[in-house]
Amino acid sequence: MKNLVCIAFTAFVFTGCGNDNAAEQARLQQQRSVDSMALVMQQQQAEIAHQRAIDSMNAVVAAKEEETRAAKNSRVSRSSNSTTYVQSNAGRAETAAPAEAKRKGWSGAAKGAAIGAGVGALSGALIDDKKGRGAIIGGVAGAGIGAGTGAIIDGSKKKK
Repeated sequence: MKNLVCIAFTAFVFTGCGNDNAAEQARLQQQRSVDSMALVMQQQQAEIAHQRAIDSMNAVVAAKEEETRAAKNSRVSRSSNSTTYVQSNAGRAETAAPAEAKRKGWSGAAKGAAIGAGVGALSGALIDDKKGRGAIIGGVAGAGIGAGTGAIIDGSKKKK
């Protein structure tokens, strides 16, 4: 009988230890699941933060493009001196008030022609014996050369 009690006690001890090991394994498995879920949530939060940064950059770019379009439309409305239609963000057309024409001043070709005509007329009057004829010829030649030079300067400014 003593042997039977020892065998039963030994079986009970081994069975009890096995249950503790199974409980520990279940707890470790649960902790692994919690850790993996936390890692997934961190990755999702990082992706959301990354997407927010991209969205804010896209919003800045869109705002810059809208400013550029608005500036371009305002230049068009000033140059045409009439009412223009501008597409708003909401998708409806609005009328822009006609802007007052802004004086730009003389173009390079016009300045060159005026200066050239003056210098040519003065030079022609001084050089030619007949003052009137020299002034007319010099003025016409100077105006042509000055207008051509001014146009070339205007072209180089537009390229810049």
